[in-house]
Amino acid sequence: MSFDATALANPITRRLRAYDPGHDLPALRARFGGQLAELGSNETVLGPSARALAAIAESLPQVLRYPDPQGGALKRALAEKWRVECAGIALGNGSHELLMLLAQCFADPCTSVVHSEFGFAVFPIATAAAGATPICVKALPGDHASAPYGHDLDALAAAVRADTRIVYLANPNNPTGTWFNDAELDRFLRRVPTSCLAVVDEAYQEFVDAPGTSSAMRLLRLHPNLVVTRTFSKAYALAGLRIGYLLADAGVVGVLERLRESFNVNSLAQAAALAALGDAAHLQNVCTWTRQERNWLAGELSARGYRALPSQANFLLVDLGRDAGGFERHLFDRGVIVRPMAGYGLGHAVRISLGTRSENERLLAALP
Repeated sequence: MSFDATALANPITRRLRAYDPGHDLPALRARFGGQLAELGSNETVLGPSARALAAIAESLPQVLRYPDPQGGALKRALAEKWRVECAGIALGNGSHELLMLLAQCFADPCTSVVHSEFGFAVFPIATAAAGATPICVKALPGDHASAPYGHDLDALAAAVRADTRIVYLANPNNPTGTWFNDAELDRFLRRVPTSCLAVVDEAYQEFVDAPGTSSAMRLLRLHPNLVVTRTFSKAYALAGLRIGYLLADAGVVGVLERLRESFNVNSLAQAAALAALGDAAHLQNVCTWTRQERNWLAGELSARGYRALPSQANFLLVDLGRDAGGFERHLFDRGVIVRPMAGYGLGHAVRISLGTRSENERLLAALP
């Protein structure tokens, strides 16, 4: 009799599919050598702060020791930055882990979770892993003036039911790059009952320069059911270390602590993140460059007849108006890696991360 591990898995896990990270980049790096333009993973190509790199080097001799399980030093720095209590902060192995943990702790097969069509891929995965009923709300239309394919906050608020425990938002959203402003978020949060957590993922918030749009952090004291997640992977360029955090009511964090894996954030990540927080000049340089390069690349694509949607992130969603498979393969054959969006239901679009100026120029030269 053959062994079938899938048959042994619980019913919820059997229905899941593994996260698709895209191309096998290590293999492609070997194939293309130094000629690969990696524009598919929303990384920050300017790299991390020199202070963060120095902190990693200084911490290396202590890797034989377990990391601080509470992340005390980093939490104290975050508490000072955001003027909150340490009890309202949780650290994670990237914000991905925290988004999953929220569903594990607050959702189950007797509850529902609301998220948007074309929203961050982790939202439906977290929902499915908890066995909760997904309520996927149709996104704004592709011809919407300011947020094509973005969150319809009114529809999301209306979709919240008595059994809804979480509604997931992303601002800006991955993969669309769209955003909503402070007034829209204020109105939305007033409609969400305290029996439902309103989770706002702000992985790309540092790159935002749209008028009237700021962090949801300002509303934490007004809404005890508000949870805000952040990451050091994007603007701080520490993607390889996997570290994120969330801010919420201390009661929410207390529940998460019951299930959080021990030592879930390694010592090098904690040291690098702490040092990166202290280098405001580097962060400002990264954000200024990103905004300028985003505008430049969007303009160059538009001049060539491509529709780059408005974005407040470090990437652009390009709507081709046709199946994007051939477009993506054309660039792939020339060593330019972009991310096809068929997995998000946007088979007519690709997501292009901002590379160095030379990489972006190479992308432009390779366009069909």
